[in-house]
Amino acid sequence: MLVEAAGVLTELEGGGGSRLASRDGGSIRRRRRQRRPRRGAVAAPAAVQRLFEACREVFNGITPGAVPPLAGIERVKSVLDSITTADVGLTPNMSHFQRVNPRGTPEITQLKLYECEAFSICIFCLPSRGVIPLHNHPGMTVLSKLLFGTMHVKSYDWAAQQDTPDVAFQGSRLAKVKADDILTAPCETSVLYPEDGGNMHCFTAQNACAVLDVLVPPYDDGSGRHCQHYNVSSSAFSVGGSMVLPDGDRYEWLEEIEIPHYLVGSTYMGPRILDH
Repeated sequence: MLVEAAGVLTELEGGGGSRLASRDGGSIRRRRRQRRPRRGAVAAPAAVQRLFEACREVFNGITPGAVPPLAGIERVKSVLDSITTADVGLTPNMSHFQRVNPRGTPEITQLKLYECEAFSICIFCLPSRGVIPLHNHPGMTVLSKLLFGTMHVKSYDWAAQQDTPDVAFQGSRLAKVKADDILTAPCETSVLYPEDGGNMHCFTAQNACAVLDVLVPPYDDGSGRHCQHYNVSSSAFSVGGSMVLPDGDRYEWLEEIEIPHYLVGSTYMGPRILDH
């Protein structure tokens, strides 16, 4: 107990801490002593650093186009599932989610966190009504985590040869609809593979959204991993657009298209990745 000789201040114990009582009955809150880290203690790495280290250990050395081991994918997926908006320093009111080009179409901002030959980590920032058009991931495995927001996701895989009917449309290729859903964060990380899981997909933001992607390996035109965009064939659309085959799955004819520029790059300002 601490008592002043004149009886002005007395230490009071109890509750969650201690305070000093004054002569007039008021109290003066005394600051708690902050605990210092124990000598030799090491702070836990930031979430993005843990993601990087998991990716480096799992994906380095994987032959381009090969599917990484399932255990490794699950390890990286587990880290992604735990990452929050705060971990990457984003909020829905940032300028990335307000961009509109002169034609009024929302632009999509890409933030690159890290890239090497084996994998890349990036974030796509979509303003409300923003669209990432239907595109492919040739020879790539991709993990996607919706950090916040609500978006419509439609994805396809190319139809197997035995599923293709005799009829065909010029310049088009038959694809199986893999997903046609609305996703709202928080939700589980999705995984797509070179030939399965919805290798071609399109995102449409219902409100401001952020998507954290890990691409294994990254796009590389020189290695044949060119990002190609698609649309439902106008010829197929004129006769119904989609079909349901005997197996009960839904199929649509897709045609390659050229699209106007919709991506803008910006600097990632969240916690840094240390490559050491």
